[in-house]
Amino acid sequence: MRIDKRLTILLASAILGLGLSGPSPAQQAPSEKELIPVNVGGPSAGYWNTYLAEQLGTYEKYGLKPTFHWFTSGAPLLAALKSGSIDQVVTGLATVFAIGQNIPLRIVSWELDNGQGEGLLAKSDSGVLSYKDIAKAKTIAAQPGTCSQVSLYIIAQKAGVKVSDLNVVNLAPPLFANAFASRNSIDAAIGWAPYTIVQAPNVKVVSWDADYGGVCPSVNAFRKEYLEKYPDVPIRMMKAHAEIMERVKQDPSLAIKALERYLQLTPEVAKRFYELHSGDKMPSFAQQLDPASPYSLVSPQGGLAGQLHLASEMLAKAGTIPKPLSWDVINQSIDASYMKTFMSQQKGK
Repeated sequence: MRIDKRLTILLASAILGLGLSGPSPAQQAPSEKELIPVNVGGPSAGYWNTYLAEQLGTYEKYGLKPTFHWFTSGAPLLAALKSGSIDQVVTGLATVFAIGQNIPLRIVSWELDNGQGEGLLAKSDSGVLSYKDIAKAKTIAAQPGTCSQVSLYIIAQKAGVKVSDLNVVNLAPPLFANAFASRNSIDAAIGWAPYTIVQAPNVKVVSWDADYGGVCPSVNAFRKEYLEKYPDVPIRMMKAHAEIMERVKQDPSLAIKALERYLQLTPEVAKRFYELHSGDKMPSFAQQLDPASPYSLVSPQGGLAGQLHLASEMLAKAGTIPKPLSWDVINQSIDASYMKTFMSQQKGK
């Protein structure tokens, strides 16, 4: 018993020594009755922070009792949100569909920027050397209702062509490699990591998301009804994420191995994915409260609000949703108050 207490004290000291906002020793082992239940849902899409929260039991340290649900796509995730069986969601553009369907969500933080790993892929003999050459592609693969479709419309608009004049096929990024390998199948595609990383020898990314100004935000959001009952859960979540990010900063292999496990990636691909979605390519807490940041939660028409509005405009042009989200609806769905409270508590320590 003495050894256990001593280890607990040493672990607490180590956490504080790393500058983490760890809970007090009394909070590190809350009883089962003290834990707040939270059902967390999301598609399998490289969310190494939340993967590690599940794997390492970090939510529990901060008084939460999570149950994680990983979905194959956004459709079952939306159904779970509608039914109320999911409390917290970590996802990408499924938030646009949820908000558009009047599901009362409150977006509280970024998870990662999937745009960092998104791009336009093309065969070397396609004549497509950048997004400006999109009209030269004989067949382009893009997946409706995703960042892939949003980027297709942004690229076409910037290249001065109509999407209706392009030969576009509905294909999910996991199927790109086989399609590229098949003769006379596709010669261009728009997708995200890890599918922009693993391709045939004669296929490469000719333009990254940053080149054409695409958007692919991935965020953490809660059902409004759940937050009314448990208002401090997002802050507890942020503390857990802060600890995980600090641990990964010290040992990146934690995130890389989690990506290998959850996405069934090779170590090399997982490492490259991590490089594209970590460090200064990861939205920081401070950036999320900076009105001038591309990751801002507080800018009414920039940052996250601007990205969601642009995405909804492109999805409406594609006919995937009936109309773009209004600025008022978007801003009502983004709540920076939890991040502000979390950051003020960090400064007070």
